[in-house]
Amino acid sequence: MWEKKKSMTKKVGEKPDLRIVILAGGSGTRFWPLSRRKKPKQYLSITGEKKLIEQTLDRVKGLVPYSKIYTVAVAWQTQRLKKLLPALPEKNFIVEPQARNTAPSVMLATACVYLDNPEAVIALLPADHYIREARLFRQKLAAAARAAYKFRKIVMFGIQPVSPATGYGYLHSLPNNFKTLHKEKFYSVAGFKEKPDLPTALDFIQSGEYYWNSGIFLWRVDVFEQSLRKYTPELFPAWLKILQALEKNDRQKLTKVFRELPAQSIDYALIEKVRGSLMARGDFGWSDLGSWSSLYQFVNRDENYNVFCSPLVSLDSKNCLVLNPGQLTALIGLEDVIVVNSRDALLVCRRESDQRVKELVEKLQKEKPEFT
Repeated sequence: MWEKKKSMTKKVGEKPDLRIVILAGGSGTRFWPLSRRKKPKQYLSITGEKKLIEQTLDRVKGLVPYSKIYTVAVAWQTQRLKKLLPALPEKNFIVEPQARNTAPSVMLATACVYLDNPEAVIALLPADHYIREARLFRQKLAAAARAAYKFRKIVMFGIQPVSPATGYGYLHSLPNNFKTLHKEKFYSVAGFKEKPDLPTALDFIQSGEYYWNSGIFLWRVDVFEQSLRKYTPELFPAWLKILQALEKNDRQKLTKVFRELPAQSIDYALIEKVRGSLMARGDFGWSDLGSWSSLYQFVNRDENYNVFCSPLVSLDSKNCLVLNPGQLTALIGLEDVIVVNSRDALLVCRRESDQRVKELVEKLQKEKPEFT
């Protein structure tokens, strides 16, 4: 059995050894045609001048030193990350042997921190989200890290639903069952519900007990290990092999382990199976930017609620979204339409159909792969 480092137990009330891990891989197919295989969503500048990955790093500045911020991605993306995020130490760019969804990459990143301090707390952040209130986010992240350390629980952020969205997973929280730490309430999570149908989503909202799953998680590294052993025993041997490969700097063995791991999200592989997790309310202006329609709350709009990031003139048109960099777009008599132009492709669709862009990309991969 793997031998842990000597315990570094802190006194209650001390700040935990917080490490930030940014999940910087992924394809971001829902933002086609601007996002491509070689330019995923996190490398786009769609909510400001900086790229989403740069914004992710900026919003945790001051919370921890750069020496405790990591990225995890495949090799070609890591090379790009090193150029975009030069403040991070070379060793903090964790290279996964291949893209196998988030469970293997999270296991790898957690193992890297484990070898440094098995009682450190990891805050797992997607690289392609938008958060409006960065200062509040840092405050809540610090409180959640203390809760993860003190209560030895996996902590997550739930987002108050503003619509009966069917594209999100939901957290079922218990409003009368919570712990309080540093004036922040951490609610017991009763369960997870994946992407419900519309009637079910409406029931969730009416109950007041369901929140969107933000995909932001925190855990003590030793608690992550214990949770793997208890709730996902089929992955635990791979965890030990990853630790051994890292300690021996055996890249070949690490690659072999990755090939054997199932391509699963960390949500499905572990988080949804754990009992007793805690949820804090993520009221810091969050969006996962999961579709073109999500830009409506962040980008310029005219008096007819047409949203645009490039010159626009319209007649009798409303509720349209236009991204046509460097060119003028003219609309006549259109409503609820999305128009996105890239260097070699044009997307036109109804707003209500923008969740099908991922489906369109899958079709392109078979018929026109050069455009993906």
